[in-house]
Amino acid sequence: MAAYHGEVKILLPPSEGKTPATSGSPLDLPELSAPDLNPQRKKVLTALQRVSKRKDALKQLGVGASLSADVERNVSLDSLPCAPALLTYSGVLYEAMGAPDLVADAPTNETLAQRLRSVHVFSALFGQVNGLDPIPAYRLAMKTDLGTLGKLSSWWKPVLAKSFTVDPAEVILDCRSSDYRAAWPGPHEQVVTLGAVKVTGAKRSVVSHWAKYYRGELVGRLLADDRELPANSADLVSRAEESYEVEFTPHAKNRPAALTIILRD
Repeated sequence: MAAYHGEVKILLPPSEGKTPATSGSPLDLPELSAPDLNPQRKKVLTALQRVSKRKDALKQLGVGASLSADVERNVSLDSLPCAPALLTYSGVLYEAMGAPDLVADAPTNETLAQRLRSVHVFSALFGQVNGLDPIPAYRLAMKTDLGTLGKLSSWWKPVLAKSFTVDPAEVILDCRSSDYRAAWPGPHEQVVTLGAVKVTGAKRSVVSHWAKYYRGELVGRLLADDRELPANSADLVSRAEESYEVEFTPHAKNRPAALTIILRD
């Protein structure tokens, strides 16, 4: 387990559902972190707006008629109000994380604010943003083939490989789904994926919905804790063990390490 003098880096997936801001300034790419990504962000934004205007936009974006309002919103993304990423993304993981409370506390707690800026949400539209970056609610998945750009996970991969760099000894807690891991898999010897399995007798089964919940819950606990964030894999496992039964599987040549929360009947 690698020692690191900083703190664990936390990677989150976006949510399919997003909460539109009711007030706030419109999208301003220069305000976002990782400014080197802005030319690529602009390309994806332009392509998304173009596709969203088409008659077959729902089909092109792989969504049903119930999401037509979301697709219509895509056309005006550069003029819609923005909110911090951790408020814009919604769903099980972000609810379990207590994201609204964390964001609300950040203005009066600089340590927490810095932690939220060190949480990275990977995005089909923006590549990656930090937890406090102001963004609009959009509809776009990393698995989407966006015309001339092709499948976005493949398009972003070489871009993020250059942009999103990590310290050689840094430990990365990866809570993302497979599509977003494909866009930036990271070095296997530094990444620890977080998952959950249900154990019934001798049978094990993956629990995708509850895995999101427990990922969010653990991340929220780490961020809200007055103690420093874990600095290495051993510390990360130890902190997880305070709340859950867990297993830790070290990395292998072709896969990262895995921290698994065990749910028993």
